Amino acid sequence: MKKILVAVGLLSLAGTAFAAGKPCEELKSEIAAKIDANGVPHYTLEIVDKGTGPQDKKVVGSCEGGTKDIVYKRG
Repeated sequence: MKKILVAVGLLSLAGTAFAAGKPCEELKSEIAAKIDANGVPHYTLEIVDKGTGPQDKKVVGSCEGGTKDIVYKRG
């Protein structure tokens, strides 16, 4: 049982590290596909430097090793 828990823990850490290092355009495309699948008609996704996004937008992803954010605004 301990081996299973350790394996799951290591896989989750590896997945987080991999996702953080993704190229921004690739991650932006994946996020857009999920939003489109939920039927959201009008939205914008923008890649910005970490912490510099406008206050009226929501951070929905982090890319390039955590140095950039992908921000979402509906409407």
